[in-house]
Amino acid sequence: MNENIIQAIASELKVQLSQVENTLSLLAEGNTVPFIARYRKEATKGLDEEQIFYIQKQYEYQQKLAERKENVLKLIEEQGKLTEEIKQSVIECTKLSQVEDIYRPYAQKKKTRATTAIKNGLQPLADWMLALPTEGSLEAEAEKYLSETVPTVEDAIQGAKDIIAEVVSDNAKQRWAFKDIIMQAGVLQTKLKKDAVDENKVYEMYYDRSEKISQIADHRIMAIDRAEKEKVITVSFIFDDEQLKKNALKTLLKGQTTIVEDVLYEAVVDGCDRLLFPSIEREIRSELSERAQNKSIEIFSMNLEKLLLQAPLKGRIVLGFDPGFFNGCKLAVIDETGKMLTVSKIFPFSKKGEDIETSKKKLLALIQKYHVQII
Repeated sequence: MNENIIQAIASELKVQLSQVENTLSLLAEGNTVPFIARYRKEATKGLDEEQIFYIQKQYEYQQKLAERKENVLKLIEEQGKLTEEIKQSVIECTKLSQVEDIYRPYAQKKKTRATTAIKNGLQPLADWMLALPTEGSLEAEAEKYLSETVPTVEDAIQGAKDIIAEVVSDNAKQRWAFKDIIMQAGVLQTKLKKDAVDENKVYEMYYDRSEKISQIADHRIMAIDRAEKEKVITVSFIFDDEQLKKNALKTLLKGQTTIVEDVLYEAVVDGCDRLLFPSIEREIRSELSERAQNKSIEIFSMNLEKLLLQAPLKGRIVLGFDPGFFNGCKLAVIDETGKMLTVSKIFPFSKKGEDIETSKKKLLALIQKYHVQII
């Protein structure tokens, strides 16, 4: 067991080290969370299911994080590029995504515009530009790198700009800062797609909607994800991209002046628009969806617990209704003694097959046939 991880979990939950250690030992033996919570209270000193589940998930995640940190440091060291600053940055990471952001510039990349430019021998030209020259001529410098694969000065400069664009995108600290700004100040906008089909207007409220990313409720995130998947809406981000581009340029300039400032800004704009912003937006969407799904599971669990603990409906004919969008809504009718009378399915949200009116008729027929008293 990793003592550092155990200490961190114990501090976060405000429990004793022995409680975390004993819980992890019981889990390692193959015991389930409900079993431990119910029958091993003396070992865990009364930890509930939620705490035990958290210990399980957090320990697994922190183990993966520690292993990935070790692997990334080793891979960067093998390239001869590991510095104390990089090492410290990796050690301080609290998320896997942060480790991957640091490793991004050193990872083996698929064929990109930047890798093609590097292959064509244009890395030295990009380095010259990033060194912020104050005299000379970019065109004259670019002429030194002409070849069969780089026939013109314009091609050489463009290749160097492609390399710099990737440098802008791969800057981990800048990526984190921009992501935080977009999360806090950005807006998520949804628009109805041209030729979209939403017969029952299930997603009408998202046909033209804008909302701050930091304020979107989890259930709306899930609705947006469904509407986008069904090709009803488009989703986009609105934020002050021009200011972020200026910030990225300042990072490159380091407070200095240079004869290549305009060209560097062109590379910054390309790096942000083509690489950095789309990548950050995908990360944010993924995190929002994961958060919403976890919250949905949590609410479902609480509702299920209440449902299972409620008193039985004795002496009543009950129709159970399990809603579903894609696979239909499942129905079941039981009599006063709990005996099952029938099961059925309706498809009120289906784009093909029966419509909502047909589903209503089926449901009403069951209610009338079996004299249903409670749904």
